[in-house]
Amino acid sequence: MATLPSIIINRLDAERLERLIDRVAAADRQVAEQLEDELERGEVVEPHEVPADIVSMNSRVEFTDLTRQQTLVRTLVYPHALPGQQDGLSVLAPLGAALLGLKVGSLIEWRLPDGSLHEVRIEALHYQPESAGDLHR
Repeated sequence: MATLPSIIINRLDAERLERLIDRVAAADRQVAEQLEDELERGEVVEPHEVPADIVSMNSRVEFTDLTRQQTLVRTLVYPHALPGQQDGLSVLAPLGAALLGLKVGSLIEWRLPDGSLHEVRIEALHYQPESAGDLHR
């Protein structure tokens, strides 16, 4: 797999995600371990220091699956928020974990459960809590 891009994570998100990882069910363990790896390699900053072009929790992100040539817009959410989110993407899904902390324009490869490898590019952020002033959501 290609070199992973650098990522930036809001301190509050990192703390919440660490608690989530500690409680995750066995079925989600593999993705939780990937998410834990992301947290370990990420630069953790205070909420007000998150650049406006970084995917954080509850961000509405536009991305293109370059393998399928398909552009989607999804909101990156915690698993408990999925039922109320029509376009939600759980941070415990492989793609959700991969998007966290990326900058607009970044490319990343991710593997589907069937083993196929996909390349994704972050196109835009339609909403980011930190830039909207929602620092403690």
